[in-house]
Amino acid sequence: MGKILIFILMTTALNAQNGMLCQGAYWTEDEANLMMKDFASQWSDLQSWESRAAVIKSGIINGMQLDKMPSITGNFNPIIRNKRIMDGYTVSNVAIESFPGFYITGNIYAPADPDKTNAAILSPHGHLADKRLKEDVQTRCAVLARMGAIVFAYDMVGYAESTQVNHKMPIALLLQTWNSKRVLEYLLSRPDVDPDRIGMTGGSGGGTQTFILTAIDDRIKVSVPAVQVSAHFFGGCVCESGMPIHKDKTHQTNNVEIAALCAPRPLLLISDGSDWTRNTPRVEYPYIQKVYALYNAEHKVENVHLPMEKHDYGYSKRAAAYTFFAYHLKLKLHNVTITNGVHEDFVTVLPQDDLKVFTQDNPRPVTALQGDEAVMAYLGID
Repeated sequence: MGKILIFILMTTALNAQNGMLCQGAYWTEDEANLMMKDFASQWSDLQSWESRAAVIKSGIINGMQLDKMPSITGNFNPIIRNKRIMDGYTVSNVAIESFPGFYITGNIYAPADPDKTNAAILSPHGHLADKRLKEDVQTRCAVLARMGAIVFAYDMVGYAESTQVNHKMPIALLLQTWNSKRVLEYLLSRPDVDPDRIGMTGGSGGGTQTFILTAIDDRIKVSVPAVQVSAHFFGGCVCESGMPIHKDKTHQTNNVEIAALCAPRPLLLISDGSDWTRNTPRVEYPYIQKVYALYNAEHKVENVHLPMEKHDYGYSKRAAAYTFFAYHLKLKLHNVTITNGVHEDFVTVLPQDDLKVFTQDNPRPVTALQGDEAVMAYLGID
């Protein structure tokens, strides 16, 4: 087996665009299966796993240069507009400052009759120019809000209203992770949010954002990455694998181990039969189960595999997420359940323009940074 692994590593090194980047289908499924066995051989108990976990976490932070971001606490300068009262939930258009001159744009969905303190859920999304404004994201956020969560749906950098930079800029992975961190901290700054009930979920590229922030920030208490955790696929975009977070001179890892850093916090993997998550029940999930067993937390990790479904965050995947969040974040599932499933038809899907915070009448502040070079120059990162 050792010779096979050496061959794999030599081959992939030749094929990589950069010696330390692991991009796209970096390994074949066969190679990834062998690599998972090699990873498993590098730890045998909680102490040895946590030593490896510390290396992986450090590799993520250093690889994306997160330590070079400005030291900011507070100063969100939120812009909240056009709150609408819907059937059991509200929706508002919102922007917060990620750092001076750079805005995170999105929507906040909240219970119509909130408690004094409520669960909160971060809702990043995958690769579609206006995905945050689409029906499936609106529906998921509205249902979770009616269940009792404050949900912040926010744009990928370069998409929808986040047009201060291009999506495929060199530090897109860093910016997206930083934005997620700022969304988390904004939610935690609100007096109506319970810091012990914070969840995060997204599909595809939103799943990547979910498991990366969860891996490096223990303030995410419940994590649901959908249709993305794969042993062989490292993400097909610079915002997922364009910075060296999987490999350096001392270690090699993949998204399975990054997702496993959630342990022992509740984790739900949602997978399907038509993309790179098709092997989850046989390869990715068993590995993560073994990690959770080290913490005696096997009951906190689950996999919902839908072999006849495709790469999306459709109804059956959303229903699985609703019930998982309801249990672990103490949400009110009875607000949306019916005899044969979860009730979503109370949701009003709003026109996309109605969900935008910056409009012709309310434009982005003139002090905003504009362009990849301006943002990178401000941050001092290249």
